[in-house]
Amino acid sequence: MKKILIFLVLMTIAFSGCDSKDKNLANSFDGVKISYDIAGAGDAAIVFVHGWSCNKSFWKHQVPYFAKRYKVVTIDLAGHGASGKSRKDYTIESFGKDVKAVADKLNLNNMILVGHSMGGTVMADAARQMPGRVLCVVGADTFHDIAIGYDRTEVDKIVIKLKSNFSQEVQHFVRPMFTPKTDPKLVDWVLGKMSLVDPAIAINAFTNLGAYDLKTAASQIKAPIYSINADFWPTNFEMNKQCVPSYKLKLMKGLGHFVMLEDSAGFNKFLDEIIAGLK
Repeated sequence: MKKILIFLVLMTIAFSGCDSKDKNLANSFDGVKISYDIAGAGDAAIVFVHGWSCNKSFWKHQVPYFAKRYKVVTIDLAGHGASGKSRKDYTIESFGKDVKAVADKLNLNNMILVGHSMGGTVMADAARQMPGRVLCVVGADTFHDIAIGYDRTEVDKIVIKLKSNFSQEVQHFVRPMFTPKTDPKLVDWVLGKMSLVDPAIAINAFTNLGAYDLKTAASQIKAPIYSINADFWPTNFEMNKQCVPSYKLKLMKGLGHFVMLEDSAGFNKFLDEIIAGLK
């Protein structure tokens, strides 16, 4: 009898460990486990997706702020952070399906999809896959030119460099995305996180980003599209309006590419205004 009780206790502990480990994982279309965190509560859900070679920790200044009023979900795309890394081809469409997998598991509707850099393109594809469930798509320093998306020629040049020496080229590629006024500790933190991604996964994802047809995807989205962009690079507002008549732009001055980290208060204020305008 004593042995049976011990066995039952051990099995309970084992299964409890599996439950706690799996509770924040969703199965994507190909079985890859997608890690997510959830905070707050509300009828509307703000879903944040990181950019290329980043992870959900890049939204560390947004989660506590917005979780006071909304359900907030942050996602690690496949191949990034705590998510599975067994996918063969890390396409934008597959990343969009990762977002949908989490949204389906949590039964999310009335979503505000927020994506930084490549994450904005991912959110555009996710919105295309979830018609009627998305209130708006917000790009954080992205959607600079919806008609072009990402220049394939420039992407191919960067890929060649990344293949030669990934960690070194990430430094060369990302450091110029900050201004001279950016806190050096923040720059080092970002580069440290981005250097942790498997080079093969990062290069595959970046290559696929250059091949993605953002203009067509954006035209299929019924929800409005916004950008919260730095003035670091020009945003082709007029062309974006032609591609997406609902497009609106909020400009953050004097910042680099990682707007939500460099000026979290300003970014949060702009996102607040966008959400308030949806009501």
